[in-house]
Amino acid sequence: MPLHWTIDPQDKLITAVAEGDITRGDFEAFLNASKAAGAQHYRKLFDGTRGTLRMASEDIMALGARMRASHETATMGALAAVVPDGDSEAISRVLGMLAAADRPMRVFRQVATARKWIAGLPR
Repeated sequence: MPLHWTIDPQDKLITAVAEGDITRGDFEAFLNASKAAGAQHYRKLFDGTRGTLRMASEDIMALGARMRASHETATMGALAAVVPDGDSEAISRVLGMLAAADRPMRVFRQVATARKWIAGLPR
């Protein structure tokens, strides 16, 4: 699977790493796992530096609608997103949808900087 994640209840942190082509199904599996674990309020570190979004506009819009709906029913944890230089249009659209939640969120180019920032936030 091109999207791997760990959910750490002790640290209240979800770490997700993309490697390869990420589809709507991959991202939905991640969202399902977060919800099933009751971890939507956990801090999230997303490392997309080795991943590429492979989704049609319709897929991105459907995911956006799903994420916005979940923002209305659950508190969202802080998000540190590490993104590659390419794929900026698709990533910008996804991050724009994620920004709708009332939570701290920052975009980074380096994992170490993102990890330091997310570690400094309340659990």
